[in-house]
Amino acid sequence: MYAGIDPITHKRHHLTEVVPAGPKAAKEAEKVRTRLLAEVDERRNPRTSATVNQLMERYLGVLRVEDTTRDGYERLIRKYIQPVLGDLPIGRIDGETLDAYYAELQRCRWRCSRRAYIEHHTTDEHDCDQRCGPHRCKPLSDGSVRQIHAVLSGAFTRAVRWRWIGTNPVRQAQQPPPPTPDPRPPTSVQAARIAAEAWNDPDWGMLVWLAMTTGARRGELCALRWDRIDFVTGIVDIRTSIGQLNTRMWEKDTKTHQRRRIVVDAQSLSLLRAYLQHVALRAAALGIELAPDAFVFSGSPDSSTWLQPASVTQRYSRMCERLGWKMHLHQLRHYSATELIAAGVDIRTVAGRLGHGGGGTTTLRVYSAWVAEADQRAASSLAARMPELPVSASNGDGTSALPQVATVEDRAEQSPYRQIAADLRAAIRCGALVPGDNLPTVTNLADRYSVSEGTAHRAMAVLASAGEVSVSRGRRAIVAEPKQACGLLSPTPSDSN
Repeated sequence: MYAGIDPITHKRHHLTEVVPAGPKAAKEAEKVRTRLLAEVDERRNPRTSATVNQLMERYLGVLRVEDTTRDGYERLIRKYIQPVLGDLPIGRIDGETLDAYYAELQRCRWRCSRRAYIEHHTTDEHDCDQRCGPHRCKPLSDGSVRQIHAVLSGAFTRAVRWRWIGTNPVRQAQQPPPPTPDPRPPTSVQAARIAAEAWNDPDWGMLVWLAMTTGARRGELCALRWDRIDFVTGIVDIRTSIGQLNTRMWEKDTKTHQRRRIVVDAQSLSLLRAYLQHVALRAAALGIELAPDAFVFSGSPDSSTWLQPASVTQRYSRMCERLGWKMHLHQLRHYSATELIAAGVDIRTVAGRLGHGGGGTTTLRVYSAWVAEADQRAASSLAARMPELPVSASNGDGTSALPQVATVEDRAEQSPYRQIAADLRAAIRCGALVPGDNLPTVTNLADRYSVSEGTAHRAMAVLASAGEVSVSRGRRAIVAEPKQACGLLSPTPSDSN
């Protein structure tokens, strides 16, 4: 079936489909011909015989993104898309093909044949050692599959705009659900030990301290200059960041391409003044005058060069390992956010300090557990300022006729599973968790509250018995759809004990 001129090869493009031989072959062929004619008339047919590889090459040629983002796209295309889908014509890609492809990646990222074989650490000729061993299937994470889905969707969306195909087949595929955020900031005790250990080196201590108090990203701290700190108002101006791709580094815009101004506390400002004097004296001892726009954190005597972001991350991880913890630098960003929320700072202000976009949507989604606790404190503050109950709602002797619910102050006297259930219920009722959202896993809850998994299971059972969450074997618990209620809400079984 003639379908016009191929925009890639500039040759005549024909749609072909093979009909199996048989007594009804002619009738089936006529049906196929009618369908192909309809696709051509409605412009739903692929207008080129180009392959997925050709589409990806053209897509990357016109894509305008950060170098680090482009490198990630190219890695996904090279490792996962090209080996499986690369040689297929784009007209052959549909929702069923992509669903099967995603399922295979989630079974084994190397798409093994399910037969046992030895996995060698190199393809060169070698003598096997402990690095070689039987292959073990390692599924690709849901987050990586979602990234592959996003790359394919972007490429096929361009293909529709270029009139290579009529519709975007990637929209027919089901991408994995987004992972449930599980930030694990250091506790107050851990943060104190980290700061004490870091201050053994003034340069390193100042960097870790600013990461804790400002929540800035590692690249933003590496790009910070002295002329961007106002010692009168206490404002730190975050304008740029240091990007790193392997050994190449460059100064660029922040992640959200937004400039933000962060106010630091008086103690941090005093530390910065003392640190500036320390750096200036060190440079003067070598006969060097510190430039006004010198970098705050630098490995050179005149502070004219920035630190490598990767080296900062590695040094922090090694320091935490010496203290007996497995942590990464980004958790200090989580620490800053959770401490601000726990102090009652509103979400928009926290989002502004962190540089989150969307008016705080990201902040609320990632730190919902701590938002629930802050919401409970807000509710207690409001209750203390409410007027007295009317006579109809009291027993006449000053006591309430309504069921008594434990306050935040009483939570310390509650059982651990009741505390967990109360926190999750507060997150659901304040809207931080909405119907259909995944709840934290039992393991995550047990780690967060320092309890056994059995205690966390019991908290889930309390919420499930109240109909607030839906639990099924082998699946994550989710927030249940709210049930229609009439009259007064009765207390849940957990509250009436």
